[in-house]
Amino acid sequence: MLHASMTVDPAFRVAPVNRRTFGTFVEHMGRCVYTGIYEPDHPAADADGFRTDVADLVRELGVTTVRYPGGNFVSGYRWEDGVGPKDRRPVRRELAWHSTETNQFGLDEFAAWSRKLGLEPMMALNLGTRGLQEAIDLLEYANHPGGTQLSDRRIANGSPQPHGIGMWCLGNEMDGPWQIGHKTAHEYGRLAAEVARAMRMSDPGLELVACGSSGPEMPTFGAWEAEVLEQTYDHVDYISLHSYYEEHDGDLASFLASGAEMDAFIESVVATADAVRAKLGATKRIQLSFDEWNVWYRMRFEAEEPKTEWPVAPRVIEDRYHVADAVVFGSLLISLLRHSDRVTSASLAQLVNVIAPIMTEPGGPAWRQTTFHPFALTSANAKGTVLRVEPNSPVRETARYGEVPLVDAVATHDTENGEAALFLVNRATDEPVTVDIDLRGLRPDRVASCLTLHDDDVYAANSRERPDRVVPRDNTDVRLEDGRLTAVLPPVSWTVLKLDLPLA
Repeated sequence: MLHASMTVDPAFRVAPVNRRTFGTFVEHMGRCVYTGIYEPDHPAADADGFRTDVADLVRELGVTTVRYPGGNFVSGYRWEDGVGPKDRRPVRRELAWHSTETNQFGLDEFAAWSRKLGLEPMMALNLGTRGLQEAIDLLEYANHPGGTQLSDRRIANGSPQPHGIGMWCLGNEMDGPWQIGHKTAHEYGRLAAEVARAMRMSDPGLELVACGSSGPEMPTFGAWEAEVLEQTYDHVDYISLHSYYEEHDGDLASFLASGAEMDAFIESVVATADAVRAKLGATKRIQLSFDEWNVWYRMRFEAEEPKTEWPVAPRVIEDRYHVADAVVFGSLLISLLRHSDRVTSASLAQLVNVIAPIMTEPGGPAWRQTTFHPFALTSANAKGTVLRVEPNSPVRETARYGEVPLVDAVATHDTENGEAALFLVNRATDEPVTVDIDLRGLRPDRVASCLTLHDDDVYAANSRERPDRVVPRDNTDVRLEDGRLTAVLPPVSWTVLKLDLPLA
């Protein structure tokens, strides 16, 4: 059997656990909104048309923030279409996803839904087909208390209280040629700086996110961040990162190592941002908003035939996730937590139906995909301070990422409640790994729980018919003695281990 070891010590601090790490993303794409979170004719719909069965799962998932309304959708969106009396809202062709947008769900509905669920809204601006004036108009409509044309319009539309949106994305993936209104780094950087300055005139306390690269594979990656930040550094707080992962050509070993690529991506953007900081002689540090991340079988989507019709809420990229997907998903959460000193906001893309942890059927049930479980358990157990963990692990050579450790891990330490949590992944495809963990610095009293997501069939998935085919199960192969813990991690598995500690 393979062996690994590590030390978890409260002195090895990274940063506080940021609750915004557990954000997600709602885009007007496919069935994320319509028959996802919003379905007025559903038996479980409330008076506002929101599906309560989906809302219950969102609460269980532990979501904290929601980015809206896109995504590629936002670069052609007119926010005014989605407010006011519903019988007067225009129906339009939606170019990004080649569908018909009814606009029956818009900003006010999104704000009401977020408020019901206790979520922080994060708004994206259209800097593709629109610009400065539309951005400050939207800000006035959303956030001004009243007494102006646009704020009074919001009040007349049934939202007397400001929506209080504090975090704003300055466009979406503007480096991508697929984006409506695609721009060069210089063109985008100048526009983003102009919009940011004007928004700050309205509210200096806003948090603003500049568009970074759409992924590390982009030919302009690095140069894009440098150019954009040189123009916007004084006016923004974040640069965004987007990245998706999938298994290529049956190469499971490389797929399981996707977290190593996420680590490298984050560290490259940090280095670029800090280089711009040095060049400009700035004092503040730019934070990272990883506001699109997930497992997405994009090659399948790109191989589909071009659409000729304009359907309403079609089934788009409704990937069904299996065990290996969930293990990779859990390892990506480990990477995000490990970089909590700089990645202080993240959004899982997306929330319902569209490459999502929650699936629904129109008029029917809602259920959890395999990826639901690592997110929910990490959100529930990651508290206090992130601790750096450096496993001493066997390595394997992968075709895509070179030599990668088989075991990856991160820990959190909650002194207030006397708890610690350890999140581990075993990337080995065919062997368990015995892990020896030195916990003497934490002085644990007992193992409160140890749950492992694993199945002998790494491609097993949940479905409407078998919604609990894959769930985390108690891992009884764990032993704690004199501050040292030994756990056996099955192959292709993700584990969360919770410890009770003496109260300070």
